[in-house]
Amino acid sequence: MTTVDPNFSDTADREARRARLFTRINAADKWFQVLGLSWVTPVLKAVAGDNPQAQIKEIWRLLIVPILAICAFLMLWATLAPKVQTSLGAVPGPAQVWDEAVNLHEDAQAKAAKREKFEAMVAQRNQKLIDAGRADEVKTVAYTGAPSFYEQIWTSIKTVFFGFLIATVVAVPLGIAAGLSPTANAALNPLIQIFKPVSPLAWLPIVTMVVSALAATEGGLLPKSFVISAVTVTLCSLWPTLINTALGVASIDKDLINVSKVLKMNTWTKITKLVLPSALPLIFTGLRLSLGVGWMVLIAAEMLAQNPGLGKFVWDEFQNGSSSSLAKIMVAVLTIGIIGFLLDRVMYALQSLFTFSNNR
Repeated sequence: MTTVDPNFSDTADREARRARLFTRINAADKWFQVLGLSWVTPVLKAVAGDNPQAQIKEIWRLLIVPILAICAFLMLWATLAPKVQTSLGAVPGPAQVWDEAVNLHEDAQAKAAKREKFEAMVAQRNQKLIDAGRADEVKTVAYTGAPSFYEQIWTSIKTVFFGFLIATVVAVPLGIAAGLSPTANAALNPLIQIFKPVSPLAWLPIVTMVVSALAATEGGLLPKSFVISAVTVTLCSLWPTLINTALGVASIDKDLINVSKVLKMNTWTKITKLVLPSALPLIFTGLRLSLGVGWMVLIAAEMLAQNPGLGKFVWDEFQNGSSSSLAKIMVAVLTIGIIGFLLDRVMYALQSLFTFSNNR
């Protein structure tokens, strides 16, 4: 005689729900990694009861160890900073840098309010002229106040993405050509080897003179200073994408190329259906490297050319020489590092969407 477990159905339902929960956690893990929050996965698994001891080890490795390392760095910084004297005074510790970050935030809010007030006054004046039948006297007056810290951050981000976009448009087609054709590779390789090591500080004077010759004034669709910085970023950041694209295309399985010949695919179909999907992981690796290089190059270019952005902010504070200048510079340095990390996460998110690569 067979005895039926009365709780069998409930147990099976619990196991099914548990399996679905872990499936969702594993699916979300990819996005936690994209956001730099990979420690969330073992936390969720531990809460769900999946081998808590093993998950605690992962939480220790992914969350506790980094937090302890950051705390140790902050303690070391706070201890050593007052002992280092510079021409601008003692090196500020974490507390002073945080206070200066708060001051910059409040200053940005004050400047935003001042700008809004100015624009409202201009709009009110123009409306009065229109009401008085003097519409021909209406004019737009640009706000000329000093940009806030946030505006300089936004200027740098726009510039690096513009230069990076131009670099991508140039580098990817050239990389595909070099990967598919030994002749094209032989033609491009010497140029890559010569120009890849050139410093942005060497490119900047040439770019400045060329752009100034083509655009004698600041008028036009894009400001001249913006174009100079963006083109400098382009010239220094296109090489990683070009090299990795060529490598990715050249390493495609030869059987796929033979299949394209058997099917008599035209060049465009072969590139879009076979070449690009196979080479995308390496292409995105090149894009991530290029964006990182572009961000570093941009800050140097803005400092040297005094173009608007975070680099100019750092240089202005260095030249200012006030008691708070060093703390402001350190705020800018930390901001540059955080933005660089976020830019890499953006590219990794795109890589996760369009490829099956697990590289991080």
